[in-house]
Amino acid sequence: MKVILLGATGMIGQGVLRECLLDPEVTGVLALGRRPSGQRHPKLVDLVVPDLLDLAPHAAALAGHDACFYCLGVSSAGMGEAEYRRVTRDLTLAVAGVLVGLNPDLTFVYVSGAGTDPTGRAGAMWARVKGETENALLQLPFRRTYLFRPGLVQPLHGIRSRTWVYRLAYSVVGPLLPVLDRFFPDRVTTTERMGMAMIEVARHGWPGPVIEAADVNALARAAAARRAGRPGP
Repeated sequence: MKVILLGATGMIGQGVLRECLLDPEVTGVLALGRRPSGQRHPKLVDLVVPDLLDLAPHAAALAGHDACFYCLGVSSAGMGEAEYRRVTRDLTLAVAGVLVGLNPDLTFVYVSGAGTDPTGRAGAMWARVKGETENALLQLPFRRTYLFRPGLVQPLHGIRSRTWVYRLAYSVVGPLLPVLDRFFPDRVTTTERMGMAMIEVARHGWPGPVIEAADVNALARAAAARRAGRPGP
């Protein structure tokens, strides 16, 4: 399986990249972004594009892939709705529109968020914009589209968020996350499980397009079972 990964330098993207590089069935990873991933690996190619709205010159490099893991995103803190919509909705759909034309059998996995509102009635601006983005992605003719809505995500293996708001939050709640994971397993996941779940859903599918935290953990367990040579649940 050949994968395109966006957001490889973000917290979730770093975890997804790690799992892709570890998985023997992922034969290649194209990290598409405005800056290099910062990693070196025989399976990894960095495609640095200063303007992700202009992907036409890179069509040859973007073709021939099986899955796209779209982990690119920003915090809405301090952003107006127009700016947040431009980065969250418009950019995502522009990239997806190019990829669907180049890869008709592509599985597109989008990192959304718990609390996203696809009805457009939410009071929270970010939830409405994420919901609009989800709805628009589902209209594109990808082979399959999955919308990941994790809640709390525990960073593992030395991974840290590049967003200061999240770093501050994790410095406060981080020590509690393993406890919350134990007692509220449907609410908490990890960067490792996010990566394993994306690979698993791209390979084997899932009954519906929305993947909540509990689904992420179930998919990760199935992936771990397959790696160990046991049948997945």
